[in-house]
Amino acid sequence: MGRKVKTPAFTVSFPVVFEPRAFDGGDPKYSVTAIFKKADEALLAPLKEIAREAAVEKFGAKLPSGMRSPFRDGSEKEALEGFGPDTIFVNFTSKQQPGLVDHNVQRIVAREEFYAGCRAMATVTAYAYDQKGNKGVAFGLHNLQKLGDGTRIDGRAAAESDFTPTDVVGDPPPAQAAAAAGGDADFLR
Repeated sequence: MGRKVKTPAFTVSFPVVFEPRAFDGGDPKYSVTAIFKKADEALLAPLKEIAREAAVEKFGAKLPSGMRSPFRDGSEKEALEGFGPDTIFVNFTSKQQPGLVDHNVQRIVAREEFYAGCRAMATVTAYAYDQKGNKGVAFGLHNLQKLGDGTRIDGRAAAESDFTPTDVVGDPPPAQAAAAAGGDADFLR
């Protein structure tokens, strides 16, 4: 295993940190996608350094052509919120559950506290792989620290934004129920 480094701050996307999930028939893993701004690319130097070290260790000084980079252009996923041509994203994965703490280094146990759109940093290592003709470098996830809240990018709205205060408790009055049913109530019969 290579050197462990701390990432710069990133926007969290696709967090799978409480229970592992299997993708494409693979082993269940924990993961998080880190979204960085291209303007901050210089801050990725430590990650690029350990990725290169892992590649050289596995493949030697002359790296194979067509090797897959762990650094991907956000344009690939620009249809998804948070991604775009001004971003770089990197996936971090682990078969073991990462530790997860807040900015005060207090363990986070509530799932709603760590979500797509919050800000975080991670500790990671790099490893090279050669599987079924695919060669490249990936990052192993160790631990995560939530740095702060951000705008949700998972398409989920907070309940507070979906509703307004109401005096209605229990079943709505018949007039309100009829209005809620809309135009053609026969549609539902």
